Amino acid sequence: MAASDTATPLAEQRITRATDCHLHIFGPPDRYPFTSDRAYTPPEASLASYDALAASLGLERMVIVQPSVYGKDNRCTLDMTDLAGRDRARAVIVVDNSVSDSQLRDMHDRGARAIRINALTPAGVPLDQIQTLARRIAPLGWHLQFWISGPQIVALTDVILALPVPVVFDHMGQFAVEEGMNHPELRALLRLLEADHCWVKLCGYRVSKKGPPYDDVRAPAEAMIAAAPTRCVWGTDWPHPHMQDKPYPDDRFLLDLLSNWAGDEATLRRILVDNPAKLYGF
Repeated sequence: MAASDTATPLAEQRITRATDCHLHIFGPPDRYPFTSDRAYTPPEASLASYDALAASLGLERMVIVQPSVYGKDNRCTLDMTDLAGRDRARAVIVVDNSVSDSQLRDMHDRGARAIRINALTPAGVPLDQIQTLARRIAPLGWHLQFWISGPQIVALTDVILALPVPVVFDHMGQFAVEEGMNHPELRALLRLLEADHCWVKLCGYRVSKKGPPYDDVRAPAEAMIAAAPTRCVWGTDWPHPHMQDKPYPDDRFLLDLLSNWAGDEATLRRILVDNPAKLYGF
C-alpha cells in the first residue's frame, strides 16, 4: 500500500519512539527461499518499502516477525533486523527445541526477543514444545508469542498461566468476535490478561468479521486495554499477507483506530512507546 502523505495522530501529538510491534519482511526468493509446506506465496516486501510507510505514520521502532513461509529459516528476519539497526529494531523468530543454546544466544545478540508459536498455518512450532522452549529462553529474558485460535487459548489456559516467561497473543487472540463479549474464548483471553505475564497485540483487523471500519472489534479491544493497559502493544501486520478474500487494510486507518480505542494520549503513548520498550528492551 502506498504511504499516506497526510498528517498522522503521532505527528500531531508528537509521540516519539512509537513502535510497530508486528510486521513482516519478504526478501528476494532466490536469496531467501520459501518453505515447501507454506500456506501462501507472498510478493517481495522490502525493508525500504516498510521504512517509507513507517515514516509517513510517525513510527520509529519496529519488531520484525518471522512469517510462516520461511519456516524455521530465520535469515531474512534477522538480516533485516541487522540492517534496520539495534537502536530501532527487534525480531521474533521461529525455532523448535532442536535449536542450540549457542544459536539462541547468537540470535539474541542480533535482536531476537521472542519465539513465535504459530498453530494456524503450516511449518509452526509443535504446541507440545511450549514448556520446554519457555524454560530455555527464560534466562535470555525472551517471551513466547502465540498465534493460536480462540479454542486453543481456552484449552491452553492453565499451561499459559504456569509458563515462566511472558506470553504475547497475536492478533488479539484470534477469538470468535461474532460470538459477542460473553463468549468463552474472549472471557478466557481477558482472564489471561489479568496475569502479570500475559500481553496482547491490538492488531484486530484479522479478527473482524465485518471488515472496515472494524466496528465489531472495538468493544473487545477496549476491554483488553482496560484489563491490561501496561501489557497491550500494537502492530500494522504490514504487508498484510495472505488476505485471501478480505479487504486490504489501510495502515493509516489502523493507526487512527488504535487512537480511538485508547481514548486518550497517555494511553496511546503507553501502547505505542512505553509497553514495547519494556517488552522488547528498547
